[in-house]
Amino acid sequence: MCQFSAGVDQSPAKDRREFCRLSGSAALGVMAFSGIAAMGCERDTAESIPIKGAKDEERGNAMAEKITAVTARVISQKGTCGFGHKVGDTAKITEAGVEGRICIHALYSMFPAAFAMLYDVKFPWLSDTDKKTHPCTDAQNPVVFELTKVRT
Repeated sequence: MCQFSAGVDQSPAKDRREFCRLSGSAALGVMAFSGIAAMGCERDTAESIPIKGAKDEERGNAMAEKITAVTARVISQKGTCGFGHKVGDTAKITEAGVEGRICIHALYSMFPAAFAMLYDVKFPWLSDTDKKTHPCTDAQNPVVFELTKVRT
């Protein structure tokens, strides 16, 4: 069982946020950190997760700001999108739901990554851990979204 350092009296949403913050890519079901399934959470702080290209003071500032949403913005569209997406279309994904128009198929395929980003998961293969591109599942009429963390 994973032990959190944040305290005992927390809401389920805050516990979920703490778990995702501590477990990195494991929040997506990918056991990216060796031994996390067998040994439980080993890290006490998110500061132990390096942010590529960030200076020490930028890491601290980024962690202090809460992520309130993830925006999905269309950055590329080829062919004819059945839903009608055009470059510049935006939707916002929050803990409360989705604001704006977005194709259910695109949303379904991007939701695991967007949900993880909402809880500040760092994908180690990205150069900017606050942005990720995500392609639509329609290979004949591809739409590419940029997922961006919204910090407050």
